[in-house]
Amino acid sequence: MKRVLLLLPTTGYRNNDFLAAAGKLGVEIVAAANYCHQLAPSWGLSPIMALHFDRPVQAADTVLREMKGIPDAVLAVDDSGVELAAMLAERLGLPGNPAQAVRRVRDKLAFRRLLREREFRCPGFHHLPSGEDPRKLLPELQLPVVVKARRLSASRGVIRADDPEALLRAVNWVRAIQTRADRDAEELGLIIEDFIPGREYALEGRLQRGELTTLALFDKPDPLDGPYFEETLYITPSRLPQPLQGRIHEEVARACGAAGLVTGPVHAEVRVNDQGIWILEVAARSIGGLCGRALVHLLGMSLEELMLRQAVAGSVPSLSVTGGAAGVMMIPIPRRGIYRGVEGLAAAQSVPGVTGVAITAEPGQIVAPPPDGASYLGFIFSQAASPAAAETALRIAHRRLHFDIRPEYPATVAPAAERR
Repeated sequence: MKRVLLLLPTTGYRNNDFLAAAGKLGVEIVAAANYCHQLAPSWGLSPIMALHFDRPVQAADTVLREMKGIPDAVLAVDDSGVELAAMLAERLGLPGNPAQAVRRVRDKLAFRRLLREREFRCPGFHHLPSGEDPRKLLPELQLPVVVKARRLSASRGVIRADDPEALLRAVNWVRAIQTRADRDAEELGLIIEDFIPGREYALEGRLQRGELTTLALFDKPDPLDGPYFEETLYITPSRLPQPLQGRIHEEVARACGAAGLVTGPVHAEVRVNDQGIWILEVAARSIGGLCGRALVHLLGMSLEELMLRQAVAGSVPSLSVTGGAAGVMMIPIPRRGIYRGVEGLAAAQSVPGVTGVAITAEPGQIVAPPPDGASYLGFIFSQAASPAAAETALRIAHRRLHFDIRPEYPATVAPAAERR
């Protein structure tokens, strides 16, 4: 039986999907996680269940010391564990991407520098070290700009600024977000880059011996112009002309090669306008959240099964790609507060073309939209004969859902006698 060391984040959306795929394939999972290192011992958990994914050298040492036997592959469920997975694969002599390449594409500043060096079309950018006043960069900036944390994902810590005052507010806000989310915030600083107008698209693919296969190209029908960049709809197949889709594939493949990525999943984000194709991101992971479920009927298997097959066998069988269109909505969070529940679930599920609605927020959970938040209320999935029909089904279903989100601190009015 093949064994896979699987890095399971404690807050991961896809843990169960990976475990189900492993059960279907008869793959033994050796679980590693990032539970609290102080609580894990009292719960009877082994040291590899309390790893610091963001301290990959230390975490790799723990895994190699505690794990019994060498697995056939190492996989990370999401972005938080990809650098550790690459480092472990290197040290165990297993197939995988070079850790340096994974580290480079996770760091927005390092990746921008690589793109500029290799003459890709990418936004102009500046590094703002921690503590430095962003106003000193104003003579060099072309407003509007986008302020970004360097290693966060899911639009967290990303804010557009249109004028100097907005820039200062955005920098202070993103610095606070990065400080809470990344223990290396002080040494990282921020990146400030030109805002690139245009429509955004996402390419989901896989690399095998350096060759990129596009599994799906997603349209993002909702404009992502800021000031925050909450992603909502992904629709595939793309409605772009085929020649342009081919050029997106070529640019993403070229960026993977420049970064040194050679195997496994790839998720890339691009913008397209009259000037051409702009590379925004290339990640050595698959699409986040539960969005991969939108591809099951197109691929003939789950995305997690595809990843496990490639990890343990080095290749995958020919995909039985079917026709039609599919879509997913990452249900947006309208405001910060405490999620209490949802009404209209049955009505949303009954919309023609909707194949499922998964509410992932838990009652009592504090939720927040970007740029602060890093989660969703849930996901809506659709299948239809055309991309337009798949998109329409998602929008109708979303309108039927009504979420109860209450203030974190309910307002109280003091009695009149106390206000005197």
